[in-house]
Amino acid sequence: MSRLSALYRRAMNRVGVCWAARSAVSVRHPPRPGTRVLVLGVYLADRPHTVEHLMATLGRSAHCRVEQRWIALRGEPGTDLQRAHTVRVVTQRVPKFRLLNELLSEVDLRCFDHLLVCDDDVRLPFGFTDAFVGWQQRLGFGLAQPARTLNSCVDHALVRQRPWLHARRTRFVEIGPVFCLQRALFDVMLPFDEASPMGWGYDLVWPLQVERAGATLGVIDATPVDHSLRRRGETYTWEDERQAMSDYLARRPYLSTREAFRVLERFPRWSLHG
Repeated sequence: MSRLSALYRRAMNRVGVCWAARSAVSVRHPPRPGTRVLVLGVYLADRPHTVEHLMATLGRSAHCRVEQRWIALRGEPGTDLQRAHTVRVVTQRVPKFRLLNELLSEVDLRCFDHLLVCDDDVRLPFGFTDAFVGWQQRLGFGLAQPARTLNSCVDHALVRQRPWLHARRTRFVEIGPVFCLQRALFDVMLPFDEASPMGWGYDLVWPLQVERAGATLGVIDATPVDHSLRRRGETYTWEDERQAMSDYLARRPYLSTREAFRVLERFPRWSLHG
């Protein structure tokens, strides 16, 4: 069975590579002209990653002004494009959201309309930035994530793409591989809470923070991303993070998974939002 699973994963990864090379999303709802997007990310320079593709794709926008700030972890940037957007090299192991907070401390968030956080092992469709940000603005989601493609590794079925929908208003947005905040939530959700420095448990606390602020959150199916390069748990110790999440949630109000994994509203492809 494990051999069949390995063969399946390799086949699906090949599908993902082909999908990323050929896929594109239409910009049905362009972002507001001059929308300023800050992209933050951390990449493992000593492991296979897609950061070259990510930097190129996220920076390709006809409607947004995009600034990217990445940290290279355990290795040097390997190309001119990577060097252009890598602001620091960190050689020791440091939790992701601690590094993101360091990046946040170096910028003036008042200069940006959106904060987009991206992992280093995801593939995006051509036109992603304008399409995704446009949909987030159109639907008014203060916090949003793209759905994952059908071949992606998923921990929660809720985030797998529904091809017949544009988007879903939910009570759950994952901590990765991609999520985006609008400016109204910067003071509510930032800096990230380092009590769980890898972010485990955030996605059960965030919905309550977002709702208290009078905002909404959701999954955008119209701009799916491929998350199949690495399997879960390849770059961290699962047991340690599980304990950190348990300790984090014990001291904060949070949703149960039953409460979180709900779809509050669906936006079909034939709806007026299309």
